[in-house]
Amino acid sequence: MTPFGARLRALRAERGVTLRELAAALQVSSAYLSALEHGRRGAPGPGLVHQVNEYFGLIWDEADDLARLAKLSAPRVRVNTGGLTPEQTALANRLAQTLHRLPPETVAALHAVLDSTTPQAKPRLRRAAGKAR
Repeated sequence: MTPFGARLRALRAERGVTLRELAAALQVSSAYLSALEHGRRGAPGPGLVHQVNEYFGLIWDEADDLARLAKLSAPRVRVNTGGLTPEQTALANRLAQTLHRLPPETVAALHAVLDSTTPQAKPRLRRAAGKAR
């Protein structure tokens, strides 16, 4: 199950909406929604996320959260390790091989590590003529 699928299922359960009812309202098949919930389909597009937000009346933070979850819900992930260090490549491969065996507390700890890292600033481009403003 993907993060978006889990949230969609929780929203339906909270509001007492069946898969069939939601599918009819969104004008998609119930099989498609089921596949989204179970992670057998790719991440939903922005249009569908918007429709779900409107259907459930989600605004502000809740709507942003659902959109963020949709971006994190690709059931098949590819990692291009070209240009990374050997250690980074090894880590990516080890995660791919062992992720399904990690206990929930370890997954939460890994999320915490990733959340605590600060993104590196992008290098500033120098003006083509070499003159600063």
